[in-house]
Amino acid sequence: MTETTTDLTTMPPGPVIKGKLSRDDIVMRGGMIVIALYLVVTLALPLYVMLSKSFSTYRFELSQYEMQVSDQDGVFDGTVLNPADLNAAVGVFDNADLSTGSDGRLPVSKLFPDFSFRSPVMYQIRNAQPGGRFLVGSTLHDESTWLELDSNSFRRVQLRPMKSTGLDNFSNYFSTPALFNSIKNSLFIAVISTVVTVTLAFWFAYALNRSCMRFKGAFRLIAMAPILVPSLLPGIALVYLFGNQGMLKELLFGASIYGPIGIIIGSVFFTFPHAFLIISTALAISDARLYEAAVSLRASPWRTFWTVTIPSARYGLISAGFVVFNLVITDFGLPKVIGGQFNMLAVDIYKQVIGQQNFEMGAVVSVVLIVPAIFAFALDRYVQSKQVATLSARSVPFQPSPDAKMDRIFLIYSSLVGIFIIGILAVCQFAALIKFWPYDLSLSLNNYQFDKMDGGGWASYYNSIKLGLLTAVIGTSVIFFGAYLVEKSNGFRVGRSLFQMIAMLPMAIPGMVLGLAYIFFFNNPANPLNWIYGTMAILVISAVTHFYTVSHLTAVTALKQMDREFESVSASLKQPTLKLFSRVTVPVCLPAVLDISIYLFVNAMTTVSAVVFLYSPKTSLASIAVLNMDDAGDIAPAAAMGMMIFYTNAGARIIHLIASKGILRRTQAWRAR
Repeated sequence: MTETTTDLTTMPPGPVIKGKLSRDDIVMRGGMIVIALYLVVTLALPLYVMLSKSFSTYRFELSQYEMQVSDQDGVFDGTVLNPADLNAAVGVFDNADLSTGSDGRLPVSKLFPDFSFRSPVMYQIRNAQPGGRFLVGSTLHDESTWLELDSNSFRRVQLRPMKSTGLDNFSNYFSTPALFNSIKNSLFIAVISTVVTVTLAFWFAYALNRSCMRFKGAFRLIAMAPILVPSLLPGIALVYLFGNQGMLKELLFGASIYGPIGIIIGSVFFTFPHAFLIISTALAISDARLYEAAVSLRASPWRTFWTVTIPSARYGLISAGFVVFNLVITDFGLPKVIGGQFNMLAVDIYKQVIGQQNFEMGAVVSVVLIVPAIFAFALDRYVQSKQVATLSARSVPFQPSPDAKMDRIFLIYSSLVGIFIIGILAVCQFAALIKFWPYDLSLSLNNYQFDKMDGGGWASYYNSIKLGLLTAVIGTSVIFFGAYLVEKSNGFRVGRSLFQMIAMLPMAIPGMVLGLAYIFFFNNPANPLNWIYGTMAILVISAVTHFYTVSHLTAVTALKQMDREFESVSASLKQPTLKLFSRVTVPVCLPAVLDISIYLFVNAMTTVSAVVFLYSPKTSLASIAVLNMDDAGDIAPAAAMGMMIFYTNAGARIIHLIASKGILRRTQAWRAR
């Protein structure tokens, strides 16, 4: 018996039996891989190309050329001159002058102090080593044979740089005070704006959730209004209020609105609803038993506030802070309109690419901008991972008690915040309707004649609507289906984890960075997808990719509420997964689907940074038209176009609300049973 037992215990383990993949499993995994490849092609690869571009350095290698100079009679004595030796003797170009961008040019005639284009002296030049290039006018020469030129032609000779890899671009960036100051300026603005916005949003959310004041619904609608406008619009309003000819410029006591003051005020305006939503959600979930215990212990309201309210809402406050910080430090539109000479990182990218055509330095600034954005995003995710549930099954929902004095104070405070938000929008609408500020204040619709303005005309407005609709339809379909695949697939744990990681990445990438990465990637003639550059397709792709993460999280949250028993029942009835998806999953999650669609539409209408590098004359957008008209000095028409975006988004919200009620009444009847 003992021997038998020993033999049994030492028997080798049996083979591991793996379950056979069903057809539905194969389809779902294949679909997940396809959407993951979409994110890789539209996000990971462009970012990689941009990162590699930041390490691409261009430098004039003077030693790669040779020259000869004749006498006054045009006779050459055979003496070969090296430009590097000439520069060492004359000292015309220093090391910084020799570092340049991909489009750099170096006039070689400066190496000859006594050069005159009227001189009868003749010159010869050639590339002494393979890879050397120089221009004569607009003609490129890369051959190694001698080229003879007269003095008038020689003054048009310009050397072209050689490409290499290194950290020269970063060294140049951090050694340029104006560029390096942009980091300090951006961090300063982001921190101050975050503190102010979170503070204002907290007390506003506290008033709506912890008081019995009147008009809560109206204040909630007002608080969400800034989401419906591009970030450029508050900048335009502040120019009319506090600019050189502003209505209330005396209130600044001589200070200028063009700079930190204007950027901070505008940042508070357009980030307020984001902070309010997060903090309001945190304050809405509270346990009344904690407050009853505080009353029983005779704790003062102030002590209760710091020991109960703040701890229960701390994760919401921290998350709101990171979101606001990220929005401010990556925003381009507002500092572009009202920043003046106050440099910020996002504007530096625009200046380097559009103003100086220095794409390599633009890539460097983009890499610098990504660092604080990813850091804030990572900290936010870490804080959220530490969050624990504060509302249990035994919790009692908190109901505020009437307090005439405090309710009156909160009503006054909320009214002041509401006046600030409505005032910004009202000023823009007023500016859009007057003929010529501040000399002719009569009302007119002349500013709405966009076809007579620089910026894209009415076509840009219709393009924005088209972009919004395409982004909403295509983006909602792709994002929700991808979330369904990653949430409801069986097994494939590694693949699902990788998909989730890629899906989280877009939230940490600023729009300016994504747009610049698309230039490097899609504008490359060797890329088979080059044909979409400059079309509506690339704008839709950039919008869907840029706003992918929030929509994905919304869809996953809705799908988590559905028990996996639905899939088990479907399998037992031998029904295909796609039929379950269309007949059960989509109708049940329809509220989330509709929320994703309106989120994508509104953001596609208001975005500036993600598309400022990607539009063409035929695909100009309304938000870009606002920027271009402001650049051209047509500030009133820019305000008019901004208000058209606002009214369009407000109308879309109303249509969404009405349609949602009708659709949900028919598809969500089961919820009332």
